[in-house]
Amino acid sequence: METKRWQLLVSGRVQGVYYRASTVQEASRLGVLGYARNLADGRVEVVAEGTDAQLSQLKVWCQQGPDAAIVKSVEITEQPATGEFSDFGIRH
Repeated sequence: METKRWQLLVSGRVQGVYYRASTVQEASRLGVLGYARNLADGRVEVVAEGTDAQLSQLKVWCQQGPDAAIVKSVEITEQPATGEFSDFGIRH
């Protein structure tokens, strides 16, 4: 199956609510590689590589997030996969 890369920009109450750590757990469960990081504007950026099915499942999860999060929007940009990741982690 073809590997794809998505950048997801998640807006709402998504910082300070364990959004990144929860995303690591979900992405790892799905077998997705990449990272999550906080942005200065209050959003969380998720860069993920996987199959269409894996990325679609991660998108559905990102639209909800952990219990304390209030997700307002998720913007997705498809990018060429690079194969640079060996796991899913948090970047600072």
